[in-house]
Amino acid sequence: MYHHGWSDEKGGVFVKSLSPDGSDITITYNGLLDKCGASQVFLHGGFGAPTHWKSVEDFRMQRTPEGWKKTLNMEDNQLTFCFRDTADNWDNNYGYNWTYKLF
Repeated sequence: MYHHGWSDEKGGVFVKSLSPDGSDITITYNGLLDKCGASQVFLHGGFGAPTHWKSVEDFRMQRTPEGWKKTLNMEDNQLTFCFRDTADNWDNNYGYNWTYKLF
């Protein structure tokens, strides 16, 4: 099933599928850290169930006119993620993080 994407406009998080099976995605972020002037944003994420992250990594995001972007390959059917800047400020959706799931 082709999954076009998902967004949380209020949080400034947008996920776009780049492949028919949804395995390649681009995450765009223009939320709180961006609005506060972060000079670099990292996507902090892990695959699998939201309470049991695996393959946890910090991914350096690239600044673009649309916001901070990172393209990833979905190693599992679910990605749970949040964001941090170089000053160790976090945007974790008020402790709930964000989850993108393939259907």
